[in-house]
Amino acid sequence: MSTTVTDERIRALAATARPYSLALLQWGPERTMDGADAVELEHQRRMVSLRADGVIAILCPVASDTVAGVAVMTVPAEEAAEIMAQDPCVRAGMMRCEVHPCHGFPGDALPA
Repeated sequence: MSTTVTDERIRALAATARPYSLALLQWGPERTMDGADAVELEHQRRMVSLRADGVIAILCPVASDTVAGVAVMTVPAEEAAEIMAQDPCVRAGMMRCEVHPCHGFPGDALPA
């Protein structure tokens, strides 16, 4: 690590923390069911729409046999869980979703 981080810098950053929710999507038993491609396309459409609406701040599909994706959501964990319970892939049993409350820092972003 080349950057020196002081106690004051840590405290200043911690003071800016905001609550978010982390949605972790894992592949479920119905991943390869008949019609899975169409259901997954609707899942993708919904996730991109939630991102465009500002409900999802960061959307990260994952290339894995077990983890389907991660989303940082701008709503409380209870609301995020309700939103994700209505996801087409979750409803079809293609994915399972765990939602966890977390904190992030305004201005954090993925590099362009």
